Amino acid sequence: MASTDQLTAAAQAVRTGVGLLDRSERGKLALTGAGAKALLQGQVTNDVEALEPGSGCYAALLTQKGKMLGDLRILDTGAEVWLDTERPTLQAIFNAVHRARIGFEAELHKRTLERGLLSLIGPRAREVAGAVGEAEHANAPGEIAGIPVLLVATDVGVDLICDAGQTAALSAALIARGAVAIDEATAECVRVEHGRPRYGFELDETTIPQEAGLNARAVSFEKGCYVGQETVARLHWRGKPNRYLRGLRLSAPAPAGTELLLGEKVVGKLGSVAISPAHGPIGLALVRREAPPGTHVAAGEASAEVVELPF
Repeated sequence: MASTDQLTAAAQAVRTGVGLLDRSERGKLALTGAGAKALLQGQVTNDVEALEPGSGCYAALLTQKGKMLGDLRILDTGAEVWLDTERPTLQAIFNAVHRARIGFEAELHKRTLERGLLSLIGPRAREVAGAVGEAEHANAPGEIAGIPVLLVATDVGVDLICDAGQTAALSAALIARGAVAIDEATAECVRVEHGRPRYGFELDETTIPQEAGLNARAVSFEKGCYVGQETVARLHWRGKPNRYLRGLRLSAPAPAGTELLLGEKVVGKLGSVAISPAHGPIGLALVRREAPPGTHVAAGEASAEVVELPF
């Protein structure tokens, strides 16, 4: 694999410094009012009412049958309950919250066009961004070059939320502090290496959270009822999923969506694919339990070894 001095500037930044990616296209909402967290509590899989100002969680929105309509980050900023999600799932989340808000003291606000979102990825992220808690989703207000920001801890660095009109100025200020602009492919490689599934790639409307290894991150088994709870709880306590999120070490890159074959049987399809400086061609996929880690499968013209995550 590539040595550090052979890496591109972007790839080296996310491994030894800090990379900067504009993710302002993500769907963004906010809830205000005394009933904001109680409203969400009955809609999503995680325990929103347990959040304190400055904390947050990851959660899923499900159908009645426990299948995923979307996933989202939820932050209690003290001033509001912030939600962000993949852009294609924004409408489903907006519709669910909007329908459910009757009877709750809560107002739903659209923030997608009003707020910018920049991601710092790499070991120097906190040095460049400023102080924020260590726990994932910890959040705190801050200021960079006179620009008010909300700092949010992530699994790979720090996200910064600002007024949309100040996104370009904030980006320039972060670059002046040492961040290196990176592209989506570089950030996606880090995500795949960490084994984090993404909606629209590994996750879709056929996925139950446990299949994708999301129970520990996204599901509370202590909270009250929410949409889809019965299926999620039954599978957790009494069942065994037919599929599991796995890593794939590929002999060569293969297109996303390529069927994975064990003999003549289809046991999954490739989700995200990346060329990792550390691991070579790798991918993520939901793979049937007939192909546990250590199994070799065909992926189009390539072969692949099924492995545990993270890589």
